[in-house]
Amino acid sequence: MKKLMNDPLQFVDETISGILKAYPFHLRLTKESPRGLVRADAPVKGKVAICTGGGSGHIPLFLGYVGPGLLDGVSIGNVFASPSADTMLAVTKEVNGGAGVLYLFGNYSGDTMNFEMAAEMASMEDIPVQSSVAADDVASAPASQKERRRGIAGIFFAYKIAGAKADTMANLDEVKAAADRVIANTCTMGVALSPCTIPAVGKPNFTIAEDEMEIGMGIHGEPGIERTKLKKADEVAAIMAERVINDLPFKSGDEAAMLMNGLGATPPEELFILSSKVHDILKAHGIKVYKTFVGEYATSMEMAGASLSLLRLDDEFKKLLDAPAFSPFLPQWRKS
Repeated sequence: MKKLMNDPLQFVDETISGILKAYPFHLRLTKESPRGLVRADAPVKGKVAICTGGGSGHIPLFLGYVGPGLLDGVSIGNVFASPSADTMLAVTKEVNGGAGVLYLFGNYSGDTMNFEMAAEMASMEDIPVQSSVAADDVASAPASQKERRRGIAGIFFAYKIAGAKADTMANLDEVKAAADRVIANTCTMGVALSPCTIPAVGKPNFTIAEDEMEIGMGIHGEPGIERTKLKKADEVAAIMAERVINDLPFKSGDEAAMLMNGLGATPPEELFILSSKVHDILKAHGIKVYKTFVGEYATSMEMAGASLSLLRLDDEFKKLLDAPAFSPFLPQWRKS
């Protein structure tokens, strides 16, 4: 294992320390937990606050989406491990501006359990909390069992649109409804080319041959739906695109936002090659791409591979997607 680190057991805390030193005017720690980060100006009075959380190892998910027009706070767990309910509560208390808090997180058992526990504790402190759970990974369960699906890179769209909705000073029910509609209209499919190594474990989390790829592997190394010989980029793009198009399903005349996400070790050149082919496939299906995002939005340490997320848009979604937003991990938001 080759990694630029010190003590593996301090990996997450040293990462947080570096982030805070790099962006002291944008982010701060919660007073009650060294694993809670909130926007520097939290709480924003009268605005619904949005909190997320999850295991480390996925930067910029989850740490990269805290800021104006996005999220208000994040609770941080060890690599690929859920954060504690106490950390989630500490974040909740510091971002609450009096309009309630929305928990927006991925569909993993540990996260679900601890967010539910934090919500119960928050209610005892008279903080109203509601939850929206992202479940966009089409490879993790059939369409008839969407409630079992994992939440992966497509949660980015829920962060952006729910964050913009909250900035309109909508109430908690309205912000949750916007997040839930995004989740219902988002699908993601990924492929993995290599494993990754959790620092505290010290060895790869799975093995795969140099000439193989795994279709549908999860961002923690969860098994996919098929292991095949490595295919050309256009073939990989077609596999991802057809699965996502058919799952929702999308139809001719739809508009979509597209995210081509790198898993940590995939060069941007390769992501643009995949993105180009997906554009061609969507055009052939009569689907118009309104906005495209290419880059690392939800990684898995140093895993090589990519995922494709599509969000079906309507007029409200387009307006909220275009709304201003800022995080130091992301480029300045522009409408076009």
